[in-house]
Amino acid sequence: MDERLVRETVRNLWAREALAGLSEFVAIPALSPAFDADWPRTGHLHAAVEHLRAYLAERPIAGAKAEVVELPGRTPVLLLDVPARAATNPETVVVYGHLDKQPAAGTWSPGLGPWTPVVKDEKLYGRGAGDDGYAGYAAATALEALHAADGRHARTVVLLETGEESGSPDLAAYLEHLAGRLGRVGLVVCLDTSGADYERLWLATSLRGIAFLDLTVRVLTSGVHSGHGSGLVPSSFRVLRELLDRIEDPRTGRMKLPELEVGVPADRLAEIRVAAEEGFLAPQLPLADGVRYVTDDPVELVLNNTWRTTLSITGADGLPPILDAGNVLRPYTSLKLSFRLPPTVDAGSALQAIEKALTTDVPFGAQVELARAEAADGWNATPRAPWLESTLDEVSADVFGKPWRALGLGGTIPFLGLFGRAYPDAQFVVTGPRGPGNNAHVPDEWLHLEQTERVTEAVARILHAHATA
Repeated sequence: MDERLVRETVRNLWAREALAGLSEFVAIPALSPAFDADWPRTGHLHAAVEHLRAYLAERPIAGAKAEVVELPGRTPVLLLDVPARAATNPETVVVYGHLDKQPAAGTWSPGLGPWTPVVKDEKLYGRGAGDDGYAGYAAATALEALHAADGRHARTVVLLETGEESGSPDLAAYLEHLAGRLGRVGLVVCLDTSGADYERLWLATSLRGIAFLDLTVRVLTSGVHSGHGSGLVPSSFRVLRELLDRIEDPRTGRMKLPELEVGVPADRLAEIRVAAEEGFLAPQLPLADGVRYVTDDPVELVLNNTWRTTLSITGADGLPPILDAGNVLRPYTSLKLSFRLPPTVDAGSALQAIEKALTTDVPFGAQVELARAEAADGWNATPRAPWLESTLDEVSADVFGKPWRALGLGGTIPFLGLFGRAYPDAQFVVTGPRGPGNNAHVPDEWLHLEQTERVTEAVARILHAHATA
């Protein structure tokens, strides 16, 4: 394989076709179903899928077939199936990404917007650029570069789902539906993660699971004057606080339910300590003036973010805006609870424990309603094969000029947990070009274009090495 031509092809394609295609994708408000319950009618998810299908269908990759698969009542999946090229390895490679997006999530900076692609300072701004719309373009570019440079690869299936930002509720059904077509999967490349800088190749070795639900506590059938009702009926917020304190210690943030905690494997703890020694600490956050991190110990910070359960309140209802809030004892309060779970916790059991804690012996007999409860397991990587270890070393030296590093991540990709169970012997390369400050899920999301090119080149060379592994 002509490695120089691989690099040139990757750079040229990203500078022209791939960047142009991704920019058009950014303009499509393809909200995930959790944020667009009427997605079949609004059509944005289908528009995103069709846009990328058309792009993939035009790529000069011999034998490649782009196909949309849509099971009844489920979000669509886009597949790019590419037959093996000069490979002796009979395994299938699956390259994963997703096409659904988070909402705008607030006010963007002047000149930027969630659905307005802007290239500035070697970054592409716009919702879904880095999380995770680039993945389909990167996968196609890597394959196209291999073909141009006389490289090789095993049969490769690019799988792009449209429900990841909603917890991938349809993915298990698709993996079962496609199991016969995928065959024996020996390598999984996931392009939906991030690293601690933009100078080297980062691999994620674990991801947290997730459980989330809507919790409503109701104490009245309608609001009443707070002077008439307070002291007679507890506020719905007071009941909520007591229920949440059953699960989380409000002082330390640690969980009180044993189903939400696990021990940290020795190899993962060693990775965290190495990263901490090299100065790769927890992500830098836009702290308000005077706010401190929960601990000064960098190892503990990383453990909190990767191997411990955390609770975030990500939404609320029943609370009027402050300027409209009168002296009223409100009838109810609703909160959206989001639990990030350790990689090896059983997410289903964790969710059941949470639901039980919230609905058993409710204070004052208040009504508790749970809705939209979902859970997905995390993932912990299998040991790396010698061929992959040596390839990572070589690629890191040639493409990045620095050694690769591995860390667990605090996010969730249910795909990895599903594939980890379905293919326990498969090798996993979980990587991506995102890093500090990329603003996934919040205003001003951006994609680092130069790092994207390097990651794409690295994927191409890993596919080439796997072909004869």
